[in-house]
Amino acid sequence: MKILLAFTALALTCTAQTPRLPDGHPDFQGMYDAATLTPLERAAGSRLVLSKAEAEAAEKLIAAQNAAGDQPIAADRKAPPKGGDGSGGAAGNVGGYNTFWLDMGNSLTVVRGEKRASILVDPADGRVPPLNQKARARIAAQRALAPTSDALESKDPGLEPAGAYDDPERRPLGERCLLGFASTSGPPALPNYFYNNLHQIVQTKDSVMILTEMVHDARIIRMNSEHLPKTIRQWLGDSVGHWEGDTLVIDTTNFTDKTRFRNATENLHVVERISRLDAKTLLYRFTLDDPDTWDRPWTGEYAWPQTSEPMYEYACHEANYSMSDILRGARLREAEQAAKK
Repeated sequence: MKILLAFTALALTCTAQTPRLPDGHPDFQGMYDAATLTPLERAAGSRLVLSKAEAEAAEKLIAAQNAAGDQPIAADRKAPPKGGDGSGGAAGNVGGYNTFWLDMGNSLTVVRGEKRASILVDPADGRVPPLNQKARARIAAQRALAPTSDALESKDPGLEPAGAYDDPERRPLGERCLLGFASTSGPPALPNYFYNNLHQIVQTKDSVMILTEMVHDARIIRMNSEHLPKTIRQWLGDSVGHWEGDTLVIDTTNFTDKTRFRNATENLHVVERISRLDAKTLLYRFTLDDPDTWDRPWTGEYAWPQTSEPMYEYACHEANYSMSDILRGARLREAEQAAKK
């Protein structure tokens, strides 16, 4: 009985300390930094929760790699080999950013005191379920895939199907500054392991806005509403929300076929749940379901720590105006080569 009373008192204390809006619901408003070293998936056979020693070793390794990458680049260095040096980055690390410009975070995500080895928590093996037969057949029939919302800023050339460099109309939506890449705005909203990691939440009684720093995407969640007709499709889907106790539940449908998160179809269904871990941290949890892509739903979660850092404007080159100059130069070169024949 004493234990039950103690837990009840603790719950009442936590509830009383939860900031609330005039409508009585939790106040999640603020700026949150979603940067984390924790990947979406973890190595096969590994554990979800890392020991203190394992977490410290992983974080120290990344810190050392970042420190090495931050070193000045020699001005008299030799040109990289044709096709790049084979390391990560655009075109084999030719012309990409060095780590000075990147902000991948410096720690693993912490959920209820546990340092996590992956964002994915279900299935228990920490791996996204394999594509089912329907998805594999669909992908095989669409060898010339259009840009998708979760594409990185650029892809290396020579990939099968063709990479983003192989056709001007295949430039990823993120690089064209039309949508945040790597699903940073979601849903699901995932770390991009690159830069611009902030999310800002603004609430009213009737709506919740989540503004993402990367490519200034803004999601408007209509509270206690019905979904739009299925004929109306949007890049970020149609999000409606409701409260289950102190948890904000966001249900998103009505995606387009241009935002195929991990090869999902426009019938992808995402349910997000946002709650408090403590006074300064939110827990962001999501579940994806698309029977035409995976044979079962899958779920992930990670912490959004609050931050006092400001969100800067993402002043991108809208629609990539330089593309016309690149194409004009290519046509001029073709004309010059044809004149020599």
